[in-house]
Amino acid sequence: MSDQSVAIVTGGASGIGLGIATALMAEDYDVFVLDNDLHHVDDYNTNHPLSRARLCDVSDASAVATEVDGVLHVAGRVDLLVNNAGISGPTASVEAIEPSEWQKTLDVGLTGAFNSTRAVAPIMKAQSSGVIINIASNAGLMGCPNRSPYVAAKWGLIGLTKTWAMELGPFKVRVNALCPASVDGPRIEAVMARDAEARGVSIDEVRQSYERQSSLQSFTRVEDITSMVCYLASNAAERISGQAIGLDGHTETLGNSLGEL
Repeated sequence: MSDQSVAIVTGGASGIGLGIATALMAEDYDVFVLDNDLHHVDDYNTNHPLSRARLCDVSDASAVATEVDGVLHVAGRVDLLVNNAGISGPTASVEAIEPSEWQKTLDVGLTGAFNSTRAVAPIMKAQSSGVIINIASNAGLMGCPNRSPYVAAKWGLIGLTKTWAMELGPFKVRVNALCPASVDGPRIEAVMARDAEARGVSIDEVRQSYERQSSLQSFTRVEDITSMVCYLASNAAERISGQAIGLDGHTETLGNSLGEL
């Protein structure tokens, strides 16, 4: 077994997940990525000589278990799991949401985290060590109109964070959730574009309304999330578990819409 710490990052081949994977590699983790986008997986492996990214749908429990077994076979341990995979889901009133869209959002963002944690927990318990970080949202702390599936997934993820912290704490495994606000990047741009179209206003007006939701009046940055992941994974955070940590510049209101991770 290698002395190098091993991390698994779901949804880690692009966006926030890629930022997390890159930051962890800079901290000398051996990082394995699970992602359901073949193009992003291929790009990741092209740019990383160890080719640690694997195509995997986290909503498929069997596929996740197979990939985690593969990581254990290659690396001999799992020290960190970052449950980052998720989708934004629809932006619509509750009566306008298709049940299939509801289910898909929960399958990826909530059941996916369950599947990954279920596969990793026995490994960490046997090691008597490990860290699990769930990427939630401030929507999971406050609710948000017109985002029912996304809010349900993130609210559930925070509940699982506290439950898993209780279950795994006796085995020296820490579990925390990070709760960003809108994260600057392509995904929030797409959300704002949909919101602007639905409201019949400009994207700039929507952006200003989103930014005013925070006391700091700015979006969360990817580096805000990656630095907190690295901190929570470190020994400096060895007494922090079961927490839902806001990275939102202090949200004052969620108005009529909310950007997402």
